[in-house]
Amino acid sequence: MRRLEGKVAIVTGAARGSGELAARRLVADGAKVVIADLLDDRGKQVANDLGDAARYVHLDISDEDRWQQVIDFCIDTHGGLTTLVNNAAVLHVRPIEHTTRSDFARLLEVNIVGTFLGVRSVIEPLRSRGGGSIINVASISGHHPAAGTSAYAASKFGVRGLTKVAALELGRYGIRVNAINPAMGNPEMVMESLPADMDTSGLGKGAALSGGQPILREGDMADVANAVAFLASDDSSFFNGADFDLDGGITAGSHLLGGIPGAPRE
Repeated sequence: MRRLEGKVAIVTGAARGSGELAARRLVADGAKVVIADLLDDRGKQVANDLGDAARYVHLDISDEDRWQQVIDFCIDTHGGLTTLVNNAAVLHVRPIEHTTRSDFARLLEVNIVGTFLGVRSVIEPLRSRGGGSIINVASISGHHPAAGTSAYAASKFGVRGLTKVAALELGRYGIRVNAINPAMGNPEMVMESLPADMDTSGLGKGAALSGGQPILREGDMADVANAVAFLASDDSSFFNGADFDLDGGITAGSHLLGGIPGAPRE
């Protein structure tokens, strides 16, 4: 029996990037999935690739009324709901002085309000079946932000805070709520968010390792999918309100100048 046999998940932002890989991994492990996104053509293609175990549905996560329709669709189609993966998000990269009020508000509306609506919408269906797993894909920017990401970082700090409050409130119902904080993102989404005149020549292979990352490999969106599969499974049944930092150890601390005494030099 595959680890996620009998699980049914809604994955937002699953038409591409880490959401797509998470949906594919969940199905590979035996789950049934509803792929929810705004990118209809790409989302339908992912669902078609996955066969009977997956269905696509259009969802703007900031649309309060649409959430209930998606949950009803999931239950009607797959017979239940055990897991929500709040993965959909938008990114904006600009200095604070060049970030407009509408830019800032848009990221909060999608990234934090949309995540809140998802969490709130699944409480009753998960509680009625005796529990389940809510997985919020936040970001390492939610506690270790980069310059130029004021709106994004603020929204992801908010997702982490929401995760912990939801874990406190919902644990009594057997509903676990955890956050994944990747340092890596969807390169396609990142490039779309950058200013047109920005020099991107420094981006790419090896960039993540220049800051003293202890694990000497690039992060990958598959790492996010692996973490999602674990948190969707019963193997994670005692994890609640936790942060899973997928950053190769960047936020663990600082290296000593000159290296660790006695350690072999590269």
